[in-house]
Amino acid sequence: MYIRKVLFLLVLSFVFVSNLYGIEESKIKDTMQEKIDTVIEILQQKDKSKIEKTDKIFSIMDEVFDYTVMSQIALGKDWASLSSDEKKKFTKLFELKLKNSYIDKLDLYTNQKIEINNLEKINPKRIKLLTYLIGKDDKYEIEYKFYQNSNSDWLIYDVNIIGVSIMQTYRQQFSGYLKNNSFKELLASLDGSNK
Repeated sequence: MYIRKVLFLLVLSFVFVSNLYGIEESKIKDTMQEKIDTVIEILQQKDKSKIEKTDKIFSIMDEVFDYTVMSQIALGKDWASLSSDEKKKFTKLFELKLKNSYIDKLDLYTNQKIEINNLEKINPKRIKLLTYLIGKDDKYEIEYKFYQNSNSDWLIYDVNIIGVSIMQTYRQQFSGYLKNNSFKELLASLDGSNK
């Protein structure tokens, strides 16, 4: 049951696409609250299919996640050695992997609420937004990490679920895989998992 709950946290936390606009610093809390509330409303719609729900969710959240930066973090030092084409391929396949994974877990939603707690500026280029997923009997911490882009807007580059960085988790997995396999094999494995 614990694993199911953690997986559900990921459903609410990861809704990625690659179009970026960012958020003004002063509007982060209000914008995120509005987006989260809308996602919850969509999840509660009994007359919508899983695909219809996810399409709507992705369209709502697509402006605040930097998928390229997330891919770079997930690959770590291996990112620098890739060609531009390889970076694009990996980013797209990584996006699809996450989307497919979380679409499968939408059924775990059972009327939980998300409460925005605190916004903290860690340094001039980093902000973290602390939220809580609140169910009938449980409360889980979800922390969104933002960085400031070249346009001075703020985008999410990582999410901590109960203290665990999702990007660092993938970084460890990919690093371990690439010790014994080529990057082409990694792309093939991601492509296979997306079918």
